Amino acid sequence: MSISWIKNGRKFAYGTFGILLFGTIWFFATNGTNLGKILPDPITVLKKFFVSFAEPIGTKTMTLHILTSLRRMLLPYLTACVTGIVLGMVIGWYKPLEAIIKPYIELIRPIPPIAWIPLSIAWFGFAEMSKYFLIFLACFPTITINTYSGVRSVDETIVRAARMLGAKDRQLFATVVMPSTVPYIFAGLQVAIGSSWATIVAAEMIRSSEGVGWLIISGQETSNMSQVLVGIVAIALTGLLLVSFMRLLETKLCAWNERGA
Repeated sequence: MSISWIKNGRKFAYGTFGILLFGTIWFFATNGTNLGKILPDPITVLKKFFVSFAEPIGTKTMTLHILTSLRRMLLPYLTACVTGIVLGMVIGWYKPLEAIIKPYIELIRPIPPIAWIPLSIAWFGFAEMSKYFLIFLACFPTITINTYSGVRSVDETIVRAARMLGAKDRQLFATVVMPSTVPYIFAGLQVAIGSSWATIVAAEMIRSSEGVGWLIISGQETSNMSQVLVGIVAIALTGLLLVSFMRLLETKLCAWNERGA
């Protein structure tokens, strides 16, 4: 058995132990206590979570709620990927544009998406575009800055040597800049997909009747803590799968530059 398999097995065992420990504490903290009157135990939550794939909550089953939220997330996420990578490349390569554009990206980045809800409603109303706007803002600055950092990390000595050998800008991008920047881009994509998925709750606060974020908001309005926690579990597990997929994609496409596990 290889060393990597042993390390991965240990990580899985430690992670499983941590989850079981947390579930055990949660169970005893809510079983027959005052806390249990307002917070359901983990067995009840997990049972309702799995049942929700067969029995609808609202008008849809859990599968359709997740797919609805994924559809809402993926379009603005993919748009942010394209625009963020292109803009990050541009401001990383051309210093005058960096001085003009980068301060605005840095100003937008720390603003939480939920703070944009009033403006999104004013600009786009209650349509889907307002949700797309919030999710776009959740990931665009991260992808842009990561791509910019990748471009700026390229060794100037290599760039000067390539220019001395007659390389044009297009050749420099293809053979020097892009290979050095790809790991930074994937790091940004991983962080951004987690942020965009986490923003789905804020996005679905804007007049929604379906989606995993709606499950939480609807459960809050009806004081249904089981439904709230079912929504949280759905968001957590789906988010884990999304990030794991991005990490696997990076491993396959960038095997030559795999970051440490």
